[in-house]
Amino acid sequence: MLFSKNVKSSAHCLPSPDGRYIATLFPTLINVRSIQSWEPIHVVRLPQDFIGPFLFFQWSPSSRLLLIASFDQVRVFSALDANYHATIRNPVAPHLKPTHIDFGASDTEICVMASFGLKFTVFDLISSKATEIGSPKFSSSTAVRRGFSFRPQSNHLAILTRTAGKDTISIHAFPSRELQRSWAPETIDAQGLLWSPDGRWLVVWESSALGHKVVFYTPDGNLFKTWSGPVNPTHEEKDFALGAGVKTVQFSPDARLLAIGDHSKSLSIVDMTSTMEVLRLRHPNNLVPKGTLQIWQERIGISHGPIMHTFIRASQAVSPPPRPHEAAEQLSGCATIAFDLSSNLIATRIEDFPSTVWIWDVQAAVLRAVLLFHGSVSTLSWHPHVRETLLIRCEGDHYNSVVFVWDPLSEGPQSVDFSQQLSGFKAVGKWHASWLGVDASTPLSLFYSDTQNYVLASLADSDRDSLPWINPRYPQGGDGPSRAESPLELVPATADEADEADALQAGDDGDIVMEDTYGYKR
Repeated sequence: MLFSKNVKSSAHCLPSPDGRYIATLFPTLINVRSIQSWEPIHVVRLPQDFIGPFLFFQWSPSSRLLLIASFDQVRVFSALDANYHATIRNPVAPHLKPTHIDFGASDTEICVMASFGLKFTVFDLISSKATEIGSPKFSSSTAVRRGFSFRPQSNHLAILTRTAGKDTISIHAFPSRELQRSWAPETIDAQGLLWSPDGRWLVVWESSALGHKVVFYTPDGNLFKTWSGPVNPTHEEKDFALGAGVKTVQFSPDARLLAIGDHSKSLSIVDMTSTMEVLRLRHPNNLVPKGTLQIWQERIGISHGPIMHTFIRASQAVSPPPRPHEAAEQLSGCATIAFDLSSNLIATRIEDFPSTVWIWDVQAAVLRAVLLFHGSVSTLSWHPHVRETLLIRCEGDHYNSVVFVWDPLSEGPQSVDFSQQLSGFKAVGKWHASWLGVDASTPLSLFYSDTQNYVLASLADSDRDSLPWINPRYPQGGDGPSRAESPLELVPATADEADEADALQAGDDGDIVMEDTYGYKR
């Protein structure tokens, strides 16, 4: 395992979706670094009237643009071109805080959700127009993503609104966002909608308090079918209609399957070619090792040095640890469903056993692996370009800056401890780790960042392998972390860039400012 050099970070630091750049937002500038050369390649100096606190910092889907948002402004900069700059002023009404700001279906769209569900606004950076949709149903930061969805290929927007106690679904064309059709869904209290990856289906699911119900619509809004619960419930599930309904819905990447999780210990798989349930996966209370099932139990070794995480394969029957009885809230049901790139494996986490990861083979309809941790599992993320490779993060004091990587051929999950690469040997503030979105031709690589440093890790066996970055620092167990880079140690500006920076600092950026809308410059 190899680690890159430490680099100065901040609370806003993200790798680009294509895995080629890392952008770090500082109070007065953005530093864009090339991962391949491991050198800063562009510096964006923020205008003097654009000050924090910054609420949102995002890459565009194409890895070409960067979005930065404060309470009253949204700025869009090019990651590489100093001449590209767009400004949105007063994206929401005064005294309101935006709960969601991000790119839309393309780099030219910015979506803004106002607090209290007042409106959902789509800004078009090409036409300098804004489309407002009133009364979106979900406006909180934790639920807003369930309320709208972009159709693949055509980029149509489907959004769920609620007025006078009734739900409405509306479809808006791209790029004008003109209303094409709206209708009242066959639900009383819909909890979300989602386009299938191939754009052939729009699914809407009912509140779990109102039973099991998932409604399938065609792209033009016609009702096709309704799923009303397990087709062949077991004896334990015979009264499922009296219990809570749908909790989680997830499509496979190839759009062939739809996984539906409820508040029980089971998971329903729907074949989208026939929109019929074809499989019911049940999480058992007792696990018996066998040839087709791997059970890995975590062992934590605490000594004077770093905490060691190892895994042993169970040779006898075990039971997954249940949720503690003293927990503030007793939860149940499937909390996380994640398909891998091949759509053959599903990773799940259920609230009944929060420290256990279940990995299913949907083609063979069997449980392939169970990973038993000591801490609660917080995130599951399959690699975006490599099949059957899973990234796991757990919560707890023993998991500070530690993540785990699993694949079917490994001898249990492999721990990656970033704390040993940090100056204080522990994270400062909030930290996050994710896959580096490079293609499958390079070894598996991870991105880690806290509020002071960021670092890359490669799971390559030696520095002879092709790495995403040049000059890896040292293998795991080397001489220790190097000096953190100052945010001022940046690539020197050319004369043109210096003139542009002076103009930005003077506030002469040529923006056309319109109240409650935005100015745009290219």
